[in-house]
Amino acid sequence: MEPQPYSAKSTALLLVDPYNDFLSEGGKVWPFIKDIAHEVRLLDNLRAIQKAVRDAGIQVVIVPHRRWQPGDYECWCHPSPSQQKIMQGHHFARGEWGGDWHPEFAPQPGDIVAQEHWGSSGFANTDLDFQLKQHGITHIVVVGLLANTCIEATARYATELGYHVTLVKDATAALKREMMRAAHELNGPTYAHNIVSARELIAALPTV
Repeated sequence: MEPQPYSAKSTALLLVDPYNDFLSEGGKVWPFIKDIAHEVRLLDNLRAIQKAVRDAGIQVVIVPHRRWQPGDYECWCHPSPSQQKIMQGHHFARGEWGGDWHPEFAPQPGDIVAQEHWGSSGFANTDLDFQLKQHGITHIVVVGLLANTCIEATARYATELGYHVTLVKDATAALKREMMRAAHELNGPTYAHNIVSARELIAALPTV
């Protein structure tokens, strides 16, 4: 990892899809990721990263998935397999508990909340790139769910747009261990500038 690459003025933490359905007991997706989430200590690491980032004065950006509502995707020509699952399972339903923020990772004053992404990338068809540029952000740290879908797609897109990208391998989860390995050991090294643990990231953050 580069020495001290994370300036408070030019770095942002991208917290992707911090919904109850993903992160809370009783969430629709939680049962499918909880084993890996527990294994990597996902919630503890997200808590620690969020505190360290906020203490360092680094910008927090919430990158939310489209909250499902009746009619979504039904008339589309080419809904992706993931979108079909959302349509069938009503994941992150608007107006329901599962589509609310996990209470520990809800937006706080001063946070940026990007427009909801329909697919996997937080940048495609949203204002995320515009918002980051308007705040002078050049370096992003991407955490949240899922490692091999929204995290990878968002981080890859960021690299294409010229951002310095950091993945945090224990601040995410996936449905299978093979997916985590693919995200961090096979695919990540082809585009991410840094792939670190939560502990390594926190140690590299500026102190106020």
